[in-house]
Amino acid sequence: MGEDALPVYELFAIRYATRAAMRSDHFIGGDPHDGPMPMDYFLWVAIGPQRSFVIDAGFTAEVAAKRKRDFLRCPVDALGLLGLSADAIGDVILTHLHYDHVGNFARFPKAEFHLQEPELHYAVGRYMRYPRLAHSFEVDDVVGIVRLNYAHRVRFYNGPAELAPGITLHPAPGHSAGLQFVKVHTARGWVVVASDVTHFYENMETGRPFTTAFHIGGMLEGFDLLRAAAPSPQHIVPGHDPEVMRRYPPPRPDLAGIVVRLDVPPIA
Repeated sequence: MGEDALPVYELFAIRYATRAAMRSDHFIGGDPHDGPMPMDYFLWVAIGPQRSFVIDAGFTAEVAAKRKRDFLRCPVDALGLLGLSADAIGDVILTHLHYDHVGNFARFPKAEFHLQEPELHYAVGRYMRYPRLAHSFEVDDVVGIVRLNYAHRVRFYNGPAELAPGITLHPAPGHSAGLQFVKVHTARGWVVVASDVTHFYENMETGRPFTTAFHIGGMLEGFDLLRAAAPSPQHIVPGHDPEVMRRYPPPRPDLAGIVVRLDVPPIA
């Protein structure tokens, strides 16, 4: 299908949680100019003319309390701000299975979940005996995805895939063994929802990976994959950077600080 014939999706980021952190928390090897560097948590939504996709599922208030995150709003309930209902969502793309990307899976009763197969093998495999790696997962989330697979509601991929016209999946393992990013065709062209391939703009721009790492070389290659997939650096949206809320406009004034549009050029 030619690009002119592709559906044009509206694309949004919903900010649902945050946490105070330092620069040294976000770069392997620390940072010589340490100082505050907060982290935001997002859920992304692609709304098309016939079909809509939710990208990741966030975490719950209970997990926020357990992990000492500042929970701002339920990301699933916040879908209503965009006129969507989780009960009607047919597709949820899981970029990976870390706790902050999969925790509300049970709130999507009709959805099929789209995941790179190596991620599930990683989450139930031998590396989970190491607390440094297992810490990023919630056991109940992982077990929940296994149960959904037995219920025929998980579709697995082993490499790049076109999920639907205008929605493509791209593996970029490193931060996690089965991490993927998503390309969405919008009015400003293809936008790359990087998720945790780069947590912050600065991770990619300076070539310094985030501290949670399964394979550092893979993380560095992931930056290259993002650049190759995007029309320009301004078309790459990182997974946890508060800058996203400053660089993009809200869809309407009452959603300022809560939702931003990613299908329009950055304003800053």
